[in-house]
Amino acid sequence: MKKTALLPGTFDPFTIGHFSLVERGLSFIDEIIIAIGINESKRSFFPLEERLKMISGLFGDNPRIKVLSYDCLTVDFAKENNAGYILRGIRTVNDFEYEKTIADMNRAIAGIETIILFTEPEYTHISSTVVRELLRYGKDVSSFLPPGLVLHR
Repeated sequence: MKKTALLPGTFDPFTIGHFSLVERGLSFIDEIIIAIGINESKRSFFPLEERLKMISGLFGDNPRIKVLSYDCLTVDFAKENNAGYILRGIRTVNDFEYEKTIADMNRAIAGIETIILFTEPEYTHISSTVVRELLRYGKDVSSFLPPGLVLHR
């Protein structure tokens, strides 16, 4: 049976850390759905359509990766797309506490398991929040983004 995992996030922008999670996840998952969550209460730096375009462009030729957006509970979207797993990365102990709580809830309400990968040490300081802040001030963020990612802004 095909193993499909959902990698949820806002990906505003998609960083080299996110890219690493996808690449590493593909070593044991058959298909990864990069799921861009729509959160109306958050003001994004890149519009949804641009994020979809940027990430799709990065993985466009890989049939094992889909890039979709959603506006519902993550577990509901996972079930709609036959994803039996949620793939998440953690950088710090604080991330672990948050992700464990969400993973326990997802298992309780939907029976979906969460797979957690630790961020590679060289990427632990990189977050979309920090990258957005650097972009706001016109700084070069290319070393924090996956090779080949084209920012459409």
